Amino acid sequence: MGIGGSIFLLALGAILAFAVNANFSGLDLNVVGWVLMAAGLVGLIITIWFWNSRRRAVVVSRGRPGVVGDAPVAEYRRDDAPPPPPPGY
Repeated sequence: MGIGGSIFLLALGAILAFAVNANFSGLDLNVVGWVLMAAGLVGLIITIWFWNSRRRAVVVSRGRPGVVGDAPVAEYRRDDAPPPPPPGY
């Protein structure tokens, strides 16, 4: 759902629960608003939990000692393919 969709559901639910005074037969807009706010809150919590669990470690490969010193040569994430070795390596 994402953060944007969750915030949208929270806002729409708050509008229906607190600002709308319409009567429909068999439909209580206050309850619909509270349900939408609960769904938005659950979606926001799940989205934030997934975003926090996606932390990835950065892998730094170093060049040959004496050729480029201690400076990092390439940086890539674990799920990316490593860069090809330099020519003549």
